[in-house]
Amino acid sequence: MKALPHFFFTLLCFGVAPVLFAQTATLKGIAFNQNNIPLSDVNVSYADGGRLTDESGFYSIEIPAERIITIRFTHVGLKVVEAKFFLKKNELLEFNPVLSTRIQQISEVIISSENQDRIEGIVSLNPETVRKIPGANPGVENLLQSLPGVSSNNELSTQYAVRGGNYDENLVYINDIEVYRPFLIRSGQQEGLSIVNPDLVRDIGFSAGGFQAKYGDKLSSVLDITYRRPVDFAASADISLLGVNLSAEGLSKNKKLTALFGTRYWDNSLLVNAKPTETNYKPRFTDIQTYLTYTFNSKFELDFLGNIGVNRYSYQPQTRQTNFGTLADPIALVVVYDGQEEDKYETYFGAFSGTYKPNDHLKLKLIASSYHAQEQEYYDINAKYALGTPSTNIGDTSFGEVDFTRAIGSQFTHARNNLDALIVNLQHKGQYQKGSDQLDWGLKYARESIRDRLQEYEIIDSAGFSIRPSLERFTNQQPYEPFEAPLKPFSSRRSQNDVVINRVSGYFQFSKRLNWNTTKAWYNLGIRSHLWTVSGQDIASKTQQVVSPRGQFSLKPTWKNTNMVFRLAAGMYHQPPFYRELRDMQGQVIPDVKAQQSIHLVAGNDWSFKLWERPFSLTSEAYYKSLSNVNAYTLENVRIRYRAKNDAEAYAYGLDLRLSGEFVPGTESWISLGLLKTEENIQNRGYISRPTDQRFKLGFLFQDYVPTIPDVKLYLNMVYQTGLPGGSPNYANPYVYQTRLPFYFRADVGFAYTIINSKRALKSKSIFKELSAGLEIFNIFDRNNSITNTFVRDAATQQQYAVPNYLTPRVFNVKFSAKF
Repeated sequence: MKALPHFFFTLLCFGVAPVLFAQTATLKGIAFNQNNIPLSDVNVSYADGGRLTDESGFYSIEIPAERIITIRFTHVGLKVVEAKFFLKKNELLEFNPVLSTRIQQISEVIISSENQDRIEGIVSLNPETVRKIPGANPGVENLLQSLPGVSSNNELSTQYAVRGGNYDENLVYINDIEVYRPFLIRSGQQEGLSIVNPDLVRDIGFSAGGFQAKYGDKLSSVLDITYRRPVDFAASADISLLGVNLSAEGLSKNKKLTALFGTRYWDNSLLVNAKPTETNYKPRFTDIQTYLTYTFNSKFELDFLGNIGVNRYSYQPQTRQTNFGTLADPIALVVVYDGQEEDKYETYFGAFSGTYKPNDHLKLKLIASSYHAQEQEYYDINAKYALGTPSTNIGDTSFGEVDFTRAIGSQFTHARNNLDALIVNLQHKGQYQKGSDQLDWGLKYARESIRDRLQEYEIIDSAGFSIRPSLERFTNQQPYEPFEAPLKPFSSRRSQNDVVINRVSGYFQFSKRLNWNTTKAWYNLGIRSHLWTVSGQDIASKTQQVVSPRGQFSLKPTWKNTNMVFRLAAGMYHQPPFYRELRDMQGQVIPDVKAQQSIHLVAGNDWSFKLWERPFSLTSEAYYKSLSNVNAYTLENVRIRYRAKNDAEAYAYGLDLRLSGEFVPGTESWISLGLLKTEENIQNRGYISRPTDQRFKLGFLFQDYVPTIPDVKLYLNMVYQTGLPGGSPNYANPYVYQTRLPFYFRADVGFAYTIINSKRALKSKSIFKELSAGLEIFNIFDRNNSITNTFVRDAATQQQYAVPNYLTPRVFNVKFSAKF
């Protein structure tokens, strides 16, 4: 059958029919002997070809993709190592065989990056796709947002919500080490870089719910990142109008020491300066990461992961004009600013991990890590605003400009917020595997020491009168009676906290593979326990404990011409409060806050099939979550503030679907659909939508190329999401104000031309292994998406207007990439 028409390429440039290219993948690594010494002249072969390892034991071989290939590693005087591989198109897998003089090693298990993940309900993402897909804030999180059940309505942020949860409910691990998001971030434009450097990533696993006990105590999701281990020297560079990414990797002469290094500089002023507010904006987001490994012998190795991140944010708004309303009744908000904002976010992270393997069955790991964050949020901004009517005469030089304005008031915001957090972890993890049985266990101690000063207020003036706090009731009989009450800001928060949280957590789980006649089965049963104590200056010490049982079960029937996996997962998930969840709306720490609890029920199906003689997969999951002890919160942009009362209950249910495969030969694309409903009941007042009630989500991730010029490629990332219930003022009673924002729609497209590829580099002996240039267009359809509303009141008519705060418009970016 002919290939599918290149629909998106036709829409965005021109349409042509694709041609089918050979599908290959790459297997590489280092061959060792039983003393962990690299072996030269090892014959690496399969049915259609082979090669020898070089003097350093290194090999690299291309094998056919999308089918099972048996590779043999042979050397004179040593036993044969034989393994089976199933790799995707263009996939790169590292495999380091050990050839022994004692026992012949024959692997009956097919080695595949997706085999076990498919059984466990883990979504595996290709790091190479992460690096290619365009986005205003590119990286792993940018690709996650194209999956069903994952939503973000802010392209400048790396934060995401999963199946009705919020940004604080997601676990992120790098090489088994938990990492954290910033504390004081209010908006996406302040956020800068994610701690995950996509240039260093080898494996990406993501679970949207029903995950195993070995993962930590959060309610929504797990993102499990593994950095790669170098097998040769390599370097890369990405340069664009938004910043620079550099990475390098290599290993010592004796192959015992490997080093991976990456540094990034990010400046999103190109995006922020395109917004309606004219500013002097100077962001400087910089980080340096390194991953080092030293192999002492075949049984013991030591790793180090380090990160230094410095985000400095200088913001001096000048003017803003936002046009809204209708064609019949257009309205414009005009704002003149005075003042500035100076923010700083610094993080220092380091972790040592030692892995000991006394035999082929047992693996023991000890991890010690430290995370230090110093954050500052200072601003004094005075805004004088007025409403007016913009010119609607198309073709007039003054089109869109405001013809007439009437002053309605001013707003002064002030903050002097500081936070210093030091988090120290000591963790042991173990694994014992024999045959079809596997035991995993772990024990972790964490100490979180946080010093925090919160001092901020907002004063609103309307036609000469200071507006008092929204929840305060008072009478004003002026001018007949003097108003003698003290003046108060519209909102004010003042607190100073010195808090220490000690945590001890542990888990134990058992996994087993079974064969029931022709049906293959797998199950996992586990339990977690978490005990924590909150104490501090002027805080009564409080200790609590929770226990969380979890289980998974998968079936793979041996049906003719049908490849399906059925999954069930159920469990109890607790989220003991982190510091942010202990603070109430006024910034006071409440040590009695309980762990939020969620019961997960997940039923899934994974169907792999051939369509147009190419591989496709349809993954579907239905889920239900029942939540109790809910810590209700407000969400403004990306800032979350909790009630700290555990006075709510909630539920979430939905359906996630994703169809992935080679819509165009040789490239992976997907379409995702998410349906969700989540509501909460606060103090038994009835159920209302939660702040992350994303009812409908449709995502497209598409990769294409010009068949006649295969070096010209296209990448499209497009998302449509219904509006969140975030259109109300942050002081409004959610039970009387359930206004939703408009729908969110965004399409980012990238065009890339490969100037030098691996084959041309080999022929020309170029210093580049690959060199490409590209053009990226963010928000190609120039959709005005809004993240929040600014509410202003006309003093003359007493009418209140919701003025949308728009995100980024259409922006062009030029990018160059090189690999050495």
